[in-house]
Amino acid sequence: MNTDNTRKAKIIKWIKRVGFWGFLFFLLKGLLWLALGYWVLK
Repeated sequence: MNTDNTRKAKIIKWIKRVGFWGFLFFLLKGLLWLALGYWVLK
């Protein structure tokens, strides 16, 4: 029972880390596209 609990905790921690980096990646990608669009239309 204890090993199952720690495995779940590791999986949740991994998902949170991936979620954070995924959010950061898409945020930066979106900002780059906005900057590129602004530069092209300028």
